[in-house]
Amino acid sequence: MQNISDLIKEAKPLYVARKKRNKQIKMASLAVACGVFAFAIIPTKKTVEDFSWWDLGYGDVQNELTYVENFELPVDEYGLLLVS
Repeated sequence: MQNISDLIKEAKPLYVARKKRNKQIKMASLAVACGVFAFAIIPTKKTVEDFSWWDLGYGDVQNELTYVENFELPVDEYGLLLVS
């Protein structure tokens, strides 16, 4: 029984050190992941030209062809793609 107690006393500092190091690695990885995520969702400076794609699907007030009609696909009376 004494031999087992001696082995546990000898291994305890190594176990605690390994556990602490693994925790530090996990926390550092989490910090890097949060930093990358925060950088990805931070909005960048946008200009009016960046949003010009929004009006691709809508015809003008003067009855211009819609985006779907430009491809000569079947459309209904509202200019939406006709699915049959």
